Amino acid sequence: MSRRAPKVGFVSLGCPKALVDSERILTQLRSEGYEVMRTYEAADLVVVNTCGFIDEAVHESLEAIGEAVERNGKVIVTGCLGAKPEKILERHPSVLKVTGPQAYDEVMSAVHQHLPPKHDPFLDLVPPQGIRLTPRHYAYLKISEGCNHRCSFCIIPSMRGDLASRPIGSVLGEAERLVRAGVKEILVIAQDTSAYGVDLKYRLDFWEGRPVRTRTQELAQALAGLGVWVRLHYVYPYPHVDQLIPLMSERGLLPYLDVPFQHGSPRILKLMRRPAHAENTLERLRAWRAINPDMTVRSTFIVGFPGETDQDFEILLSWLKEAQLDRVGCFKYSPVDGAAANELPDAVPGEVKDERYRRFMELSADISTAKLAAKLGRRLRVLVDRIEDGTAIARSTAEAPEIDGLVRFPAGAGCVAGDFHDVEITGSDAYDLTARAAG
Repeated sequence: MSRRAPKVGFVSLGCPKALVDSERILTQLRSEGYEVMRTYEAADLVVVNTCGFIDEAVHESLEAIGEAVERNGKVIVTGCLGAKPEKILERHPSVLKVTGPQAYDEVMSAVHQHLPPKHDPFLDLVPPQGIRLTPRHYAYLKISEGCNHRCSFCIIPSMRGDLASRPIGSVLGEAERLVRAGVKEILVIAQDTSAYGVDLKYRLDFWEGRPVRTRTQELAQALAGLGVWVRLHYVYPYPHVDQLIPLMSERGLLPYLDVPFQHGSPRILKLMRRPAHAENTLERLRAWRAINPDMTVRSTFIVGFPGETDQDFEILLSWLKEAQLDRVGCFKYSPVDGAAANELPDAVPGEVKDERYRRFMELSADISTAKLAAKLGRRLRVLVDRIEDGTAIARSTAEAPEIDGLVRFPAGAGCVAGDFHDVEITGSDAYDLTARAAG
């Protein structure tokens, strides 16, 4: 009788870019005959893909590693926190192996060493789109690794390296496989989506027998023709992004941009070493909305950055009032081990950070409340994510999964996750909408 298939548990932490790394490792594990288990106890070995960007993420990762060690005992660690192995080994010296992010071969070598594969090509079936950790109707499409920027609060380049774009033919081939597998929404991710192809000097590649340049504009145009929703994340407001706005509609490239503005004060942006900090972002927003009035812009901000004065914060609030962003997230600055910002003078006291965070979120909630109230009576197309107690939990083109609000409406007979529906908006609050089936 042949030996049973080796079993691997998997814990995936962090951002969508880390999730894509996890999917790639899981796909390789399944292709080599490993079973992926949902519990520590059922697994022969556990892989933990960590995040290490901010202190809370480091704490969460170390706690997850500890839980895996306690409940299973055989643990391999990878991901962003793995770029600092001493931090992991000091707390959990018994882990079998520590690798950094994108170290797929090292992870697999460690798995092979401690849990040899049993491969049966007649039984091991992996779908063409690979193993994914998202619901089957949406998927993240990572177009590059690393980043060329050196923002003073960020350590991503030291963890993931400089920008390394994937050839556009490879990206579009993966997108086609996802669509054939039933994906209804593709979420394009990178550290800086608008820098895609810069490192390759916009090299010419081939897709479906025709030449295409490895560049954001060409990528967006090709993806928009696949017949599914395409949503762009982490887009820096460079001038060439203007060329994307006319492509946006509710049937292809969505009228949605995730732009990490981070602050509104030019002085703080300079201290942050933000790319494009000198660009007139408010003017750019006005120009985008003149072309596409229905476009949604979301962003994230940091309050309490070292050196941020009361005046800088008031500039940020004024910027937000004028920008009228649709979706906003905010973080209170916390030092990240290895970040250049740690050396900046004039740290902001914790109670001041708390107060600024509260005022920022109150303003953003007021803006969001007014914007959502303006949608009452409108007809929207939504994508259902799940059904809960007879209610469909869905999203329109204005909401990305996990980070934005929701649209709730009564689920009729046959309504299932992954369906598109047309709804009429009947209610709103600061973040979510309620609706009824239209027509």
